[in-house]
Amino acid sequence: MSRVALETQKTTLSASYKTSKTLGNKIGYGILYFILGVIAIIQVYPLIWLFLFSLKTNQEVFGMSPFALPQDPQWGNYAKAWTAGHIDVYFFNSVLYTVAAVVITVILASFVTFAITRMEWKLSGLVLGLFMAGYMIPLHSTLIPLFNFFKTANMIDNPMSVILSYVAFNLPITIMILTGFYKTIPREIEEAAVVDGCSIHRIFFQITLPMTVPVLSTTVIINMIYNWNEFVFVNTFLSSDKWKTITVGVNNFVGQYLTDWGAIGATLMISIIPVLIAYFILSDRIVEGIAAGSVKG
Repeated sequence: MSRVALETQKTTLSASYKTSKTLGNKIGYGILYFILGVIAIIQVYPLIWLFLFSLKTNQEVFGMSPFALPQDPQWGNYAKAWTAGHIDVYFFNSVLYTVAAVVITVILASFVTFAITRMEWKLSGLVLGLFMAGYMIPLHSTLIPLFNFFKTANMIDNPMSVILSYVAFNLPITIMILTGFYKTIPREIEEAAVVDGCSIHRIFFQITLPMTVPVLSTTVIINMIYNWNEFVFVNTFLSSDKWKTITVGVNNFVGQYLTDWGAIGATLMISIIPVLIAYFILSDRIVEGIAAGSVKG
């Protein structure tokens, strides 16, 4: 066989291989996108179902298929939930407790993590271990001691009892996430700042803290979801309606003889919206923080 024929055959085989490889990649990506699409539908459908549920009457809830569309959408369920159910007050309380607890937790966790990972002192490992031990304490086992403590301190039916409880239980997981990220930050940046005459406060607030914004966004959304959906502390430490949160306010529509399911669905839908908005705003930062922590070092 001539040399020209061999070259032609090699070219043909190479082109055929590339074509089959390209076709295989397209089929593989098509299957992958199909699977991801199915997973996305499964994840989103409960929200769609809850939205449709919130527009139904009690008769439609029990007399029709769970998958049926509302015949006459009851938009008044949202007005009823917001006004008659006092969800406006509960919503504001949820926002207040969540924001206050998240801010305090992130600031304290940043201080602690900086001290443990950047400062040389003998008990740093022990202190980190104590915080991590706090992560293993079951929430329900602390209710009675916390209730007695807040009662002694005259903090029962006081929003600070809930906020302090949120901070205490969120600190360990926040410190654990921040510690892993802080260890990937090169020390040379801070050493150069020390040479230039920066104080420890300027190093933290102007150099280290801005570099941790991506991972801070991750901790913010984790803390926010926990605080926003928390029920046990609010139901245990707060008794006045003016201090309760939206998770407890759902019970206002559960009566002894009648339950307004449409209003309950509207309340749940209202409670989901802030979490979705926060996630969409911080989603890029969350992905950035996870990626940065996985490739550095």
